[in-house]
Parts: sequence; C-alpha cells; structure tokens
Amino acid sequence: MVRVGLIGIGFMGWIHYLAYRRSTKAQLVAFASKDANKRQGDWRGIQGNFGPPGDFIPVDQMRVYDSLEAMVQSPDIDVIDICLPPHMHASAAILAMEHGKDVFIEKPLALTLEECRAVQSKADSLGRIALVAHVLPYMGPFAYATEVVQSGRYGRPIGGYFKRVISDPTWLPDFYEPNKVGGPLVDLHVHDLHWIQLLFGNPKSFQAVGRNRGAVTKYAHVLYHFDDPSIAVASSSGVIDGPGRPFTHAFELHLERATLHFDFAAFSDSAETMPLKIVPTEGEVLRPELPPADDIESFRAEIDDMADSVVSRQSASRLDVRHAAGAVDLALQIQQQLQKR
Repeated sequence: MVRVGLIGIGFMGWIHYLAYRRSTKAQLVAFASKDANKRQGDWRGIQGNFGPPGDFIPVDQMRVYDSLEAMVQSPDIDVIDICLPPHMHASAAILAMEHGKDVFIEKPLALTLEECRAVQSKADSLGRIALVAHVLPYMGPFAYATEVVQSGRYGRPIGGYFKRVISDPTWLPDFYEPNKVGGPLVDLHVHDLHWIQLLFGNPKSFQAVGRNRGAVTKYAHVLYHFDDPSIAVASSSGVIDGPGRPFTHAFELHLERATLHFDFAAFSDSAETMPLKIVPTEGEVLRPELPPADDIESFRAEIDDMADSVVSRQSASRLDVRHAAGAVDLALQIQQQLQKR
C-alpha cells in the first residue's frame, strides 16, 4: 500500500480525500494544514462545483502537520499529494522530491513553462516519480474513448472537436490572475489540451481567435496543425457570461473507422446529456454501456494509477509529467498569440 501525505485542504484536497477512502492501492496517512480547525478534522467549510460539501473527518489514524516542511520529514510517507493553489505547485513538488518523496500534483502542473521544466528536471536528477492529476482521461466517456484509441480497434485518431465552457467562477477570486490560478486556458482548457496531446501528439502550430480579460484569455476557438496534414482538430473553451449554464463539455472524436460523440451540459435547473455513441463506418450506432460511477470514482481510478506508477517506477501515460507540461506550454502559447491580436 502506497502511503500518501496530502497538502492543500481545499476543494480538490477534499475530493482527493474522498477518493483515497475508496482506493485499495494508496492510503492517506497524513495531511498538513495551517488551519487549526482543519487539523482537528473540521473540513465543513469546503465548497466546490461538484461532489459533496466538506464534512468532519476522523484524524486519529493520521499524522497531522501544520506545514509541508514538517510533513516531508516523515520517513513513513512515500508520496506527497499536492492540492495547493496552482502558483504553489512547483515549489512544493521540488521541496518534496528533495526530501525523497514522489509527488502527485493537481493540474495544472505549474503556471509557467520554466516551473514545469524545473519539476521535470528535479524528478529526473533525483530519480523521483512526478505525476500530474489530469483526471479527464479517467472520466466515464473520456476514459472509454482513450481506451478505444489505445486499443486501435477503429484505427488511428484522425481528428475531432473538443469543448469545455463554464460560466464565470465567482467562487474562485483569483481565477483571472495569471500568477495565482492562471485563467481559463491554464486552469480549464488545460484538460482538453492534455487529452488532445495524449490522442494526437503535439501540434506543430495553431491558429486561435478569442476574447481576453486583462492578461489572460477569457474564451478561445483554436484550430491545430499537425505534422500529418490529414489530422483535423479544433477546440473551444473558456468562460461565458451566463450563470444559467455553469458547465458544459463535449467531444467528437474521429478515428479511421468510427466517430465517437459525447455531450454534457449542466444548467441551473437541470443537467442534460447526449450519452457516448460510437458510429462505425459501416453505419450502425453503438451505445456502449459504461460502468456506473459518481463524481469521485474517476479520482479513485487516477489515484490507483498513481500508486501503480510509484510501485513500478514507471509513470502512467495519462499522468506523465511531460504531457502535463506540454499542456501548460500549449495553453500559454495560445494565450500569448491572442494577447498580441
């Protein structure tokens, strides 16, 4: 059983905590917080945009620390799970690795390419495992589509369209701060940029149109170019000024011998889904039955993959730090292009 210490007891820390309760491969043995109430197990103030609200947690079977610096001293922790605000990810990961820990970092890996490279370099030089918790490829239809592509049963991926749009996240006060959270491309669209690179490899160039809000991009449409000119990929992501539809994501993925389609939207009064469908070139419509899952199950799956990676000393491709760094790099390049328009 991989032993984990958690730093960052906010919304994502709470979700990770719930996922560890389900894992049979990783155990949460410690956490650190500067908040005295949280150290006593009172996590009721935690709120987010999915999953249950925070609650009391039992702390009698865990080691509790008031800082990361104290927690990394423990010889009984294998991995530090970092759910701190994004601008603190890189420094926390480097500190943990310098103390002999592997690291599991919430997305985005960091807010600058230099910080991403610093984490990669430290992991390589110290022989540590650095993994990034990009959960999208573990989520229901996205996980199924990832496995279909990896199996090759319908041929290679040749294109697609990817969408991820939210209403203004007023509950995140630093969302549009490039040096704190990073804005819509770095914090939101990074999910799709990571998945696009997993499916198709790195694009060689792109064209973007969109709207900016200060130093960050608020909304963008992007067309990607690959070395193979037959690959046609586009994406849309960002923030709309309409709280009645707080979230939507969708994809249409083209393979040589089939198209996969999924669309979900949450509205203030309902949620509507077009379930995953596979349309092979023969013409029929297949409706795969996905295993039942709730908001936490995909996080449990990625945590189990993390544990397997730590034991094997081989990074799972969906969590690999290089793919995560590439997604941040691409988000920043798109933003830079749009800031110059």
